[in-house]
Amino acid sequence: MSENQNQVATKVQFITIDDNHAGQRIDNFLVTLLKGVPKSRVYRILRKGEVRVNKKRIKPVYRLADGDMVRIPPIKVNEEKELPNVKLQKVATLEQHILFEDNYLIVMNKPSGIAVHGGSGLKFGLIEGLRALRPDAKFLELVHRLDRDTSGCILIAKRRSTLRALHEQLREKTVEKNYQALVKGQWDKADKAVNAPLLKNTLQSGERIVRVNPEGKDSYTKFKILQRFENCTLVQASPVTGRTHQIRVHTLHAGHPIAGDDKYGAADFDKQMKSIGLNRLFLHSASIRFFHPNEEQTMFFEAPLDGSLKATLAALRKT
Repeated sequence: MSENQNQVATKVQFITIDDNHAGQRIDNFLVTLLKGVPKSRVYRILRKGEVRVNKKRIKPVYRLADGDMVRIPPIKVNEEKELPNVKLQKVATLEQHILFEDNYLIVMNKPSGIAVHGGSGLKFGLIEGLRALRPDAKFLELVHRLDRDTSGCILIAKRRSTLRALHEQLREKTVEKNYQALVKGQWDKADKAVNAPLLKNTLQSGERIVRVNPEGKDSYTKFKILQRFENCTLVQASPVTGRTHQIRVHTLHAGHPIAGDDKYGAADFDKQMKSIGLNRLFLHSASIRFFHPNEEQTMFFEAPLDGSLKATLAALRKT
């Protein structure tokens, strides 16, 4: 059997661990580093002692320390995918969507229509675009995710220690995220929260569908009415948990699907909204509040609505 033409053989590597990878398990470090190498192969070279840390054999659960010297044996890996060209309009315009950047993190107002990462037929996503814009950044990773058609605040860590600290805040539910959603019908002011377990299913086509199901994971979203219109309501949705498609499924469960939602929406409502110019999902991560782990202060950012969402609200206010 011929070798995969996209594979290249590496030489012995010696890597000194810095703050970006300190605290990470050696197996996870290798899986990320050796992209395209099967996990079984990674664990085999660990088990055989071909990977050494400070010249010693280690177990897969070993946590790397700052200054560790890691020896990685020759191994066939997939060639790295080329990053998108920074001159591509979709990549170049990402720069103007950055709300804040320092040495530790980036806060972005993600545009609707761009996935957070490439794959499933997409050449590149937000993170690949940022890596192309910041070629000198040794570490750039998503802290959390937004659906492709959802816009607004998203955090990207520039150091592994920052990523770990922000993940801890997400687990502890101390990150405050507020979304704006335009939903069908009149939201009852008494409905201040939806507490309904969500179960994720993957169809044969590969499409992910989430449903309210007693066997699902606990999911909780708080709601507040921002503005009422004749046949729809602008609400603020504040997810306490962070499940896939949570806000979209919780609004549907409450009887008020989001405008422009091709997966969980209502066709008649979407047609009506299209007639006044709405051509996207009306779900926007409007603000985020978190504790900056490096600067040790609370940070708050707001992301303005894009032109399409502003125009939709202006059209509704005229009717």
